[in-house]
Amino acid sequence: MYDTNYHRASSVEEAVKLRSSQDEARYLSGGMTLIATMKQRLAAPSDLVDLRHVASMKGISVEGRKVRIGAGTTHAEVASSSALKSVCPAICHLAGMIGDPHVRHMGTIGGSVANNDPAADYPSAVLALNATVVTDRREIVADDYFQGMFDTALEEGELITAITFEAPEKAGYAKFPNPASRYALTGVFVAKGASGVRVAVTGAGSNGVFRATDIEIALSASWSSDFVASVAVDAGQLMEDMHATPEYRANLVKVMAKRAVAMAG
Repeated sequence: MYDTNYHRASSVEEAVKLRSSQDEARYLSGGMTLIATMKQRLAAPSDLVDLRHVASMKGISVEGRKVRIGAGTTHAEVASSSALKSVCPAICHLAGMIGDPHVRHMGTIGGSVANNDPAADYPSAVLALNATVVTDRREIVADDYFQGMFDTALEEGELITAITFEAPEKAGYAKFPNPASRYALTGVFVAKGASGVRVAVTGAGSNGVFRATDIEIALSASWSSDFVASVAVDAGQLMEDMHATPEYRANLVKVMAKRAVAMAG
């Protein structure tokens, strides 16, 4: 690991100021990705701005159907939130399947969404729930936020402070995990709410998380896993790697979608 300077921020304003004062500085939340890449000398930030002590970026609030999750909230906190389970148990279920207990107690929702790993779980939830990514500068709707593999609408130095969404009428998440990393070989989040039916797929797309519009159309006609079975998933847009072929992932999209609908009820 290369030398770096460590800074502990106590507010969003202080974090942004510290980050902007150095050209090669990076924000540090749970560090699940950044620390690992630094250890491998694949990243060498001059400064790290620790966000773990910024109180305004932590916690979960539920007011009616309106949900706000602070960007610094850990996966374990999302998984165990009784308030969140009362309106959207699917996202609690998703958080409880991320990595292992160590990862869940360190990793944060903001870090996951900012990194936009193509096999991460949270991007599918944010996209399917039609959520809004709140930053220190603006609010970005999910359809505009995710722009490709590891690519987002965030500008240089922009900091995610919260994720907000309207809890859906129904939602479910199912994934086929890599047995070693627990990342999704394919994960599908389905949601039915005021904006209609939205289905997002992670772990399978060659360009990262995406909406499965054909499955959305089928479920809009009838909210039933039987209707998912009739949908043809185009393998040409899916990822191929040592773990699975595009055709295998295309089948997994349908299987995981059916399980997610069954979970949603």
